[in-house]
Amino acid sequence: MENSETLHEHYSFSVQAGQEPLRIDKYLMNFVENATRTKIQAAAKDGSIRVNGQVVKSNYKVRPLDEIKVLFEYPPTENLLLPENIDLNIVFEDDDIVVVNKPAGMVVHPGHGNQTGTLINGLIYHFDNLPNNSSNRPGLVHRIDKDTSGLLVVAKNDNAMTKLSKQFANKTSKREYVALVWGNLKEEEGTINQIIGRNPKNRLQNIVFNDEDSHLGKPAITHYKVLQRFGYVSLISCRLETGRTHQIRVHLKFIGHTLFNDERYGGNLILKGTTFTKYKQFVENCFKVLPRQALHAKSLGFIHPTSNKFMEFESEMPEDIRLCIDKWSNYSKHQM
Repeated sequence: MENSETLHEHYSFSVQAGQEPLRIDKYLMNFVENATRTKIQAAAKDGSIRVNGQVVKSNYKVRPLDEIKVLFEYPPTENLLLPENIDLNIVFEDDDIVVVNKPAGMVVHPGHGNQTGTLINGLIYHFDNLPNNSSNRPGLVHRIDKDTSGLLVVAKNDNAMTKLSKQFANKTSKREYVALVWGNLKEEEGTINQIIGRNPKNRLQNIVFNDEDSHLGKPAITHYKVLQRFGYVSLISCRLETGRTHQIRVHLKFIGHTLFNDERYGGNLILKGTTFTKYKQFVENCFKVLPRQALHAKSLGFIHPTSNKFMEFESEMPEDIRLCIDKWSNYSKHQM
């Protein structure tokens, strides 16, 4: 048995008040990402799982308000999912699904540097025994970036997970975003069909690959339409046919219309307009009003996994994007 002094990291959390009795190895599979039941059982065998201060075996049944501690000798720092009482903006909920309106700034799932405060931390607090997706992430059917706001659907059971995931994979779900971009687009609408993959020179970015390097990425299709023109920036809608990481951000940069204030892709620089101090100050004020990329997942549509009826949800424009649009609208009127 491992002595607690040799265990480098301690994780602890409380069992929800409404939890049904459940074997601790099954229970922990909802919280320890990428950990198999075998690994959890091995941890129990080593005396690394404790409930209310006592070492327990893998067949121990958790009870409401139990205090669980998991100790690993060499723990993967991103593996433990801790339930957290985070307020979620729930747009719709039934026995199969939850539709959430995610605020900008919230990470969807734990990863490097973001172990807590994520959407999943909140979901596993509010909902018991969410099904894992293929990446062992509870309830997650799709995701949006940290600084993108908007709608996500979450699966509450295995049937919902299977059917919804299939719709996203088969491109039958409907996803529409609103974006404020730099520049005045030539066309009223168009389609960007470009292969996207990880930038070999900057692992935090994705890029468009040419035909020669197409094997390094995956096909990605974005349809766009201009909603309003403000001269130096434009408000557009984007409909996703595929769901690659940073797809809209990468595609729009590729056609020369980077998202407004998208720091990772250079949209936090003044890309269009004049060099006058007054204009520069105006743009910097817009960045202060909207301190993130101007992208919002506005509408989401899919076939319900049980009723088989098509459902569509809309979310209002967040205040930060709306205020920024108002500023550009007023500015463009005075330039005419």
